[in-house]
Amino acid sequence: MFATQSQERRRINRDIDYFWQQLSLAQKFAVSELQRYGYQLQFVRNMAFGKIAVLDFEGKLAAIDHDGEIDTAPNIVLRH
Repeated sequence: MFATQSQERRRINRDIDYFWQQLSLAQKFAVSELQRYGYQLQFVRNMAFGKIAVLDFEGKLAAIDHDGEIDTAPNIVLRH
């Protein structure tokens, strides 16, 4: 059975809400700032030094560390 577009949208929103809840307050502020420029939160990655929020805008990645520092040229390898 195929998922409808509304079902897909609900799943995406649920995933983003899940990731949003994992962010520190500083990360939430930084994500909100980047969203003003079109970036969208994709996922949160757990690293040895803390959680990293990863955002995307037209194929360009940005990362935000636990302290809210934005890196617009992160060294991140995505799996396909």
